[in-house]
Amino acid sequence: MSASGCRVRFAPSPTGYLHVGGARTALFNWLLARRSGGRFVLRIEDTDRSRHVSDSLEKILADMRWLGLEWDEGPEADGGADDAAGEGDFGPYCQSERLAIYQEHVQRLIDSGHAYYALETPEELAAMREQARAAKTDYKYRRPDPLPTAEQAQAARDAGRAVVVRLKMGDTAITVMDDILGEVTLAADQLEDFVIQKGDGWPTYHLACVVDDALMKITHVLRGQEHLMNTPKHIAIQRALGFDTPHYAHLPIIFNMSGSKMSKRDKEKALKRGEVPPEIDVHDFRVSGYLPEALLNFISLLGWSTGDDTEQITLDETTERFSVEGVGKGSAKFDRDKLLSFNTDWAAKVSEDRLLECFVDYLQVNGSPLAELPEATLRRMLELCKGFRTFPDVITKIGFAFVDDSAIEYQEKAVRKVLEKNDGAGYAALRNVVICLESLEPWTASAIEAELTKFCEANDLKLGGVAQPLRVALSGGTVSPAIFDTLELVGRERTINRIKQTMMQGSEQQ
Repeated sequence: MSASGCRVRFAPSPTGYLHVGGARTALFNWLLARRSGGRFVLRIEDTDRSRHVSDSLEKILADMRWLGLEWDEGPEADGGADDAAGEGDFGPYCQSERLAIYQEHVQRLIDSGHAYYALETPEELAAMREQARAAKTDYKYRRPDPLPTAEQAQAARDAGRAVVVRLKMGDTAITVMDDILGEVTLAADQLEDFVIQKGDGWPTYHLACVVDDALMKITHVLRGQEHLMNTPKHIAIQRALGFDTPHYAHLPIIFNMSGSKMSKRDKEKALKRGEVPPEIDVHDFRVSGYLPEALLNFISLLGWSTGDDTEQITLDETTERFSVEGVGKGSAKFDRDKLLSFNTDWAAKVSEDRLLECFVDYLQVNGSPLAELPEATLRRMLELCKGFRTFPDVITKIGFAFVDDSAIEYQEKAVRKVLEKNDGAGYAALRNVVICLESLEPWTASAIEAELTKFCEANDLKLGGVAQPLRVALSGGTVSPAIFDTLELVGRERTINRIKQTMMQGSEQQ
C-alpha cells in the first residue's frame, strides 16, 4: 500500500459511546496518517436519524480525545485545511449538514441513467421475498420495466407513498483490490440494484459514504471486515459518478475469547443474566480505571503485529513501526487478562504526573468526591498503592481513609480473627496503643513507626499484634498500605476516633 501523504478518515455513527472495535479502526487510520505525513479526517455519519442519539457526538469526541487520537479535519478540529469537504470552509464534517450535496449527486445519477426511482411499498417488497422463499430461490430485486418516470414518482409521493432511488448495477462481477485480503470478487448474480436515497430524501450509508470520500479526497479506506460486502456497491457508485476508487483495507473482526463477536449486545446479555457487564465501549474502560496508553497498546495488537516479540510499546513507537502490510487476515481475540496485565505494567511505568492525570480523570468520570482532594494527597494514594492493576484497586486499598468514620463497615471475619481471638487480644492492643497515639508529635509515618516499635517492645508484642488491629479499626478489614503510612494518611483525629469507635462496638457485642 503506497501511503505517502495519504488522507484517511474515521467515520463513526452517533449511536452512543465509541465501541472499542471502532477505536481500533480509528487508531489504525490515525497511525497510517501519522506514519505517512498525511491527514486524519473525522466524519460523523449521522444520516440515519432513527438511530441518532442526541449527545453521541460529544461522547465520541471525548472518547477519542481521552485516547489521544486527535484529528486533523472534522468536528472541532484545530488547524486549517484545503476545501476537501467541498463546502468552501473548514468542516465540521457531519453528514446531517450535507443533505443538499447528496441530493445533487443522486440527481446526477438519475440524469445520467445510472439510477432510477422505485415505487414499491414495503408490503410489495415483502411479498416478493415471500414468493422467492416459496419457490426456494434466493431473493433478488427485479428492476421494473419500464422504469418509473419523474412524474410517476411525484404522483406516488403526492399519494403518500415513499419513493426511493436505486442504483443500476451492471451484469459483470466487481472485484475489490484489498490491501489486506487481496482480490475479493463479487459475482454478477450476487449484485442487485440497491437503494441510494431513502423515501425520506436522506441518502443511504452507501451513497453518502462514497460522495464524502470523494469530496474529502480520501485516498485510503481502512475499516472492519464487516464492511467488505459493501465495498462492491461503493465501487459501483464511484464508477457511475466518475470518482476514483481509494485503496481499501478491511481489518480483522474482533472476537471474544469464546469465539463470539465482540458486540455492544454483550452488555445487555450479561445484565439479563444478572452478571456484571463487560467493558465494550471505550468509555467503559475509562470508567473501569484503565490507562489510555494500555488500551491503545492492546488494541493496536488486535490484528496487527510489530514483526517481532515486542508487545508493550508506546504510541510513538507504534507509529514508527505501523504498516498495513503488518495487519493479518485472521480474526483477533480480545484477551481481557492480557489487557489487565498491560494496564498493570503501564501504571507502573508512566510518569508520576501522567499517572496522577489519569487518576483524576478516573475519579471525575465516576463522580467521586475524591477528585477534589489536594494533589499531594492523590499522589500519596498512588504511591502507597504501587503495583495496582486498575484504579479501582487504589480505592479498594485506601479509599476507607476518606469516608466518614461512621461509614466504616467491619468485616465479621476480620473482627473474629484479629480483634476477638485470644480473649480479645486485639481489642486490648487498641486500648493500650491509643494512649500513646493521642499525644504523638509530629504525626508522620516515621514518628508513628518509631512509636509503635517502642510500644511493641514495651508490651512484648510483635508488630503484627498491633498493626492488624489498627487496620481493622481504620478500614474495617485486614488490607491497607503499610500501617505507618496509613495512619499518617488518615490523620491523628480520625485515627483516634476510629480506634475508640471500634472499641465501643466491641464492648457492645460482649
